[in-house]
Amino acid sequence: MATDGKARLRGRFHPLRVSRVDRLCDDAAAVTFHVPADLADEYAFRAGQSLTVRRRVDGRDERRSYSVCAPEGAPPRIGVRAVPDGLFSTWLVRDVRPGDELEVGTPTGAFTPDADRPGHHVLVAAGSGITPVLSIVATVLANPDATVTLLYGNRRTDTVMFADELADLKDRYAARFQLVHVLSREPRDVELFTGRLDPAKLDALLDVLVDAGRVDHWWLCGPYQMITGAEDLLKRRGVPGERIHHELFYVDDVPPPPVHHEEAAPEGATSEVTIVLDGKTTTVHLAADTPVLDGAQRVRPDLPFSCKGGVCGTCRAKVTEGEVAMRRNFALEGSEIDAGFVLTCQSLPRTEKITVDYDA
Repeated sequence: MATDGKARLRGRFHPLRVSRVDRLCDDAAAVTFHVPADLADEYAFRAGQSLTVRRRVDGRDERRSYSVCAPEGAPPRIGVRAVPDGLFSTWLVRDVRPGDELEVGTPTGAFTPDADRPGHHVLVAAGSGITPVLSIVATVLANPDATVTLLYGNRRTDTVMFADELADLKDRYAARFQLVHVLSREPRDVELFTGRLDPAKLDALLDVLVDAGRVDHWWLCGPYQMITGAEDLLKRRGVPGERIHHELFYVDDVPPPPVHHEEAAPEGATSEVTIVLDGKTTTVHLAADTPVLDGAQRVRPDLPFSCKGGVCGTCRAKVTEGEVAMRRNFALEGSEIDAGFVLTCQSLPRTEKITVDYDA
């Protein structure tokens, strides 16, 4: 992510009014926000980015990250599928109405294409993984020199999110947009389009539909097993890793439990960790078993975060001095890690002095 004004404002929350709630299917809706003119620059998102919604529940600060499903330049809109007992998803789909005010963070995420460059993009999505993919598809197709293939897996026709919008894009860009629906619990006229979108099915689809060697970028969004299976298949087909981009989403709407903050001073060996955010520098001493985000939040409660499970990427920052060890990572690509970026919710101190730059 570039070191521009938007990056420095990452994670800042503002109350935004809900302007529309569109029912997508029985268990899913799209929520559109009105952004006041004085906040327009802060919410100018890139295709594929996410917004974090915050609310107080029983005195707790609860947050969830949802992908933007609108093309660049449009009002920010998130797509949400309700899951049983989902603390946020059920509320957003069933209870939120136009006119309500929600606490919404500014855009985050690097699952984003360069829409100005020509090329062939292949996108593989399952279920609600279509949300950032729709944003990418609509944005990329605005470039007359871009072509798109979308392979979209669902259970049945009535569970397909954004079916009408995808059909409209297909009608508008018929010569440059190839759309394939794959249904696991509903027979299709063509057997190839029936079944789960697993590596075997994807392999068969690519044999018929796509020359993998001529694809400029692959975008994968769905559950963990689908993503890892698709990545392994593409690498076996000789696709370079830098052309493959992925984003994982929670299928159960429940992030891993956060580590509770300890206010007492750490005991034993500690690391001096310097935090840079919004141009402000703060130093804190952390024990080796305390993640940077959890420890630093004692003195910098404004640090950006959402899931704390290594999935959403909201807490992404660059280590410019010292070393940390990441426990898990489902959000950063190899090129980001090589450049020094980490997920601070998963990063444990490993050297005496560490500097972590959220503005990088």
